[in-house]
Amino acid sequence: MSRDQLQAAYVLHRRDYGDTSLLLEVFTAARGRLPLVAKGARRGRRAGGSQAALLQPFTPLLIAWRGRGEVCTLTHAEPADRAAALAGEAIYCGFYVNELLLRLLGRDEADEVLFGAYQRALAELAGPDGADTPLRRFELSLLEQLGYRPPLDRDADSGAAVQPQLRYVCEPERGPVRAARADDPSAVSGATLLALHHGHSLVGAGAREARDLLRRLLAPHLGEKPLRSRALFTARRRRA
Repeated sequence: MSRDQLQAAYVLHRRDYGDTSLLLEVFTAARGRLPLVAKGARRGRRAGGSQAALLQPFTPLLIAWRGRGEVCTLTHAEPADRAAALAGEAIYCGFYVNELLLRLLGRDEADEVLFGAYQRALAELAGPDGADTPLRRFELSLLEQLGYRPPLDRDADSGAAVQPQLRYVCEPERGPVRAARADDPSAVSGATLLALHHGHSLVGAGAREARDLLRRLLAPHLGEKPLRSRALFTARRRRA
């Protein structure tokens, strides 16, 4: 099959299906998120078992499928590049990014901007600079593409530019407003808001503020069901 007929994709989640197949949730640049059946992918290596090894999260793929129902059939898959070299805590961060897409991105919602943001997040998580900045960038990209990202550089009440030395409470549907009390536990510094707005690196207290803020911004859209990836990450840290 010609490569120009294939679609760029990643496996977000997989589970066994029947005796020899896999049920996949894939994220594609052209079609967004969709479910596919990889028939016979779990057979012995001589009969195509190597496909199961290929169809793993974080591996860039080129794929094709057929069918018109809710679940289509994977007909071809090949590597597009090397898998993102996630290790240690970065693996759990990658699972978290995948889970966000599974929970928040509807099926058949093509979004090449979000696909690019996902690729960037995996590349940065595999790098040496830590997870805080790439995770916050991806979370904000996801909120923006879904239409839920509030402005972070302007006071929602006054319209004035956010000041780095002041503290703000960021309302999910409006954006930041001046905090009534400096010790408000939900308040964040203007410096953190501006770092998020501009995509700058996050360290120390700013990284912690940004993490807690994005949890609050995502919470109304994620609902009450806990994120499994977050629980796995917490359990790993307790064992360490």
